[in-house]
Amino acid sequence: MAFIRKFKTGSGATGVQVCYKEQGKVVKTVHVGSAQTEVGLNRLMKKAQGIIDKDKNPLFNLDKYNKK
Repeated sequence: MAFIRKFKTGSGATGVQVCYKEQGKVVKTVHVGSAQTEVGLNRLMKKAQGIIDKDKNPLFNLDKYNKK
């Protein structure tokens, strides 16, 4: 299971990590970055969600139906 962790850094910025848990323990952590502003934090959150989503297999593959 993967989740996004937000935390305060020593400089006062907000850090973003993607953490992977197995059997209740964090087994892998990927540091996405840190941001000073809300706009930067939103970008990092989208990037972190993209990291999580790339490991998922879609239930339905609609790409072949969406071609024009």
